[in-house]
Amino acid sequence: MSKVGIIANPVSARDIRRIVSHAGNLPINDRANIVLRLLTGLHTAGVDEVLVMPENGGIRTQLMRTIDRETRVGGARFPKVTYLDMPVTCTAQDSAIAARMMHRHEVGAIVVLGGDGTNRVVVSECGNTPVSGVSTGTNNAFPEMREPTITGLAVGLAVTRQIPCDHAYSFNKRLEVKVNDRREIALVDVAIVAERFVGARAIWKTENFRDLFATFGSPDGIGMSSIIGLLAPLSRAEPEGRRVQLHPVDQASRRITAPIAPGLIEELGIGSVETLERDILYPPSISAGSIALDGEREITFSEIDEVSIRLQTDAFRTINVPECMAYAARHGLLTSDADTRRRTAQH
Repeated sequence: MSKVGIIANPVSARDIRRIVSHAGNLPINDRANIVLRLLTGLHTAGVDEVLVMPENGGIRTQLMRTIDRETRVGGARFPKVTYLDMPVTCTAQDSAIAARMMHRHEVGAIVVLGGDGTNRVVVSECGNTPVSGVSTGTNNAFPEMREPTITGLAVGLAVTRQIPCDHAYSFNKRLEVKVNDRREIALVDVAIVAERFVGARAIWKTENFRDLFATFGSPDGIGMSSIIGLLAPLSRAEPEGRRVQLHPVDQASRRITAPIAPGLIEELGIGSVETLERDILYPPSISAGSIALDGEREITFSEIDEVSIRLQTDAFRTINVPECMAYAARHGLLTSDADTRRRTAQH
């Protein structure tokens, strides 16, 4: 039986960047509708059951109300929906626990509704289970912007093995951050900030940025990785990373203007730009400060700490949605003749 997990963060896109910029904030009913569209695609591709993370934000209430209503009138086209039996803390820990449970239940993939931060939490806990992101966060550099119905179709075709693995999945880079014995990961970027506190966590004040490490950067991207995209673009597929040293604007010989959050464009001072080689330990350029992982400050460090950043390649898998749909088109996976449709309807 084919199973897929769905982790829908009910509070993504609600950090302080939404206040200081013009970032969006999806209402709960929109998040529930996204899940419904995912379910429709998964059902069409042949997925039998979906395991869902419970939450107290209201997604579950709206989702099950719609499924129950359409089931009563005979119009439901959804897989079986099962909510995980787990406590709800309304913190990132919920996503972490759900990812571990879904991995133990051997789901074929986990679809994540959230931004870079939610995806980072899931990837850090899901083992070798592939993930697929649906953009509902503040910064959405890692999850690509795409209609959820298509994501559901592609994920379903992949986990039901209608598409070969070498077409269905892509391997991805990530950054490993170590402070003494503590280990964390980032999917897109690691920023070193010359402030020794976490505070509101989300970073938006650029004057204290000192280093930026990134796995990829697109010229049309958003967030800190857009700096890389505008300076030295790097694709997700290339087996290297980028590092740029940052300086206060009034001390820099070169400057860049970059969109570091939706509706927030800032000028930054630029120093050196270098290539990150895989499995090399890179120290930060300052001896004390804080570390932001995918846009959120998580760790502080001082002169007595051992700190390193390392690029890991082929670190985790994602569903290659464009290639899944292209393969489906080339091989007619969603095409049938009239006689086949009549026989299917009779059964």
